[in-house]
Amino acid sequence: MLHRIHDRLTWAFILVMAGNLTLAGELPMSSLQGNPTRVLESAHLTDMDALIERLDDKRVIFVGEQHDRYADHLNQAAIIEGLLARGRSVAIGMEMFQQPYQPALDAYVVGEIDEAELLRRTQYFDRWRFDYRLYRPILRLARAHRVPLIALNLESELTRRVGDGGIASLSESERARLPEIDRSDLDYRLRLKAVFDRHPPEQRRDFEHFLEVQLLWDEGMAERAARYLAEHPERTLVVISGDGHIEYGQGIPKRLARRLPVPMATLLDGQGRTPDPRVADFFLYPDPVELPPTGKLGILLGQPAPEGGMVIDGFAEDSGAQTAGLQTGDRLVRVGGQPIASYADIRLALLDAAPGTKTEVEVLRPRRFGGDERLRVEVELR
Repeated sequence: MLHRIHDRLTWAFILVMAGNLTLAGELPMSSLQGNPTRVLESAHLTDMDALIERLDDKRVIFVGEQHDRYADHLNQAAIIEGLLARGRSVAIGMEMFQQPYQPALDAYVVGEIDEAELLRRTQYFDRWRFDYRLYRPILRLARAHRVPLIALNLESELTRRVGDGGIASLSESERARLPEIDRSDLDYRLRLKAVFDRHPPEQRRDFEHFLEVQLLWDEGMAERAARYLAEHPERTLVVISGDGHIEYGQGIPKRLARRLPVPMATLLDGQGRTPDPRVADFFLYPDPVELPPTGKLGILLGQPAPEGGMVIDGFAEDSGAQTAGLQTGDRLVRVGGQPIASYADIRLALLDAAPGTKTEVEVLRPRRFGGDERLRVEVELR
């Protein structure tokens, strides 16, 4: 009897030490009960052709991106191309372009202006700034197939003012132009608060203003997309935007559905994510691919000079321009045959230039007496 009691006490001690608090003599709780582990069966993984088929009945397809991840943009182009191949009438809504510049997108699609003029007219390099080559496959595909490009975003002047002083700081005429805003989604607010709190303390100002900017972006893009869809019932709209505007459907998708309930699908890159049906309908796993780097002059520029050109304020480390003899205070007026009047001109001049190539650079150097000295040097891009 004592031996049996001893054995039962020993067994109870072992269970407790193992972290199982069931009473001695009882079976431990099943490992299956309440287990949160998700299982993804690899045999059910599909490919891009199968995805396009699954999207065939959707009126709006949201394809997210990390703005600087080239593989995401290639997938966006592939999805558009796949829909076109199935005979779908497609339009492309783009976060990267702001609504006042819609005429430039229209002119580009029908061939009235070229790529460089599109980037100038939309002020792309001032308003978005990510390497344009990331989006080039999408833009050229649209032009080749006459696919409408829709500028979704509100102008940055408006959202910047809201970021500084909130919606309350806008004039009456400015507030009259705002989209309808729904603030009722608490999960949306909590998710944005977590994003806000990850900013360095010196970059944090007012969370309510930060929230209002995000609401304006999402509601503004949703309103523009809904208006286009209502005006063009034959079109399928592919919306291209950052992941944060699509995740959990809380950004653009739910706000578009509030205005125009149509079949939708959300797609995100699955790299680094736990597959979760609440986050998106589909996850994509592309092979990594990088854009080749572009060559750089290695100069720091100020604002455009009143008399033309841009003044060199300084040089980057290992600057080819400095090695070639350029100096602080020189006024840059030409790069590789491209006259320079703005930051966009420099970006366009070097858009496809590779590191290690050489380009002619022309500057005007101020002299104490007489006019500026005109210098031409050959700069090796770094």
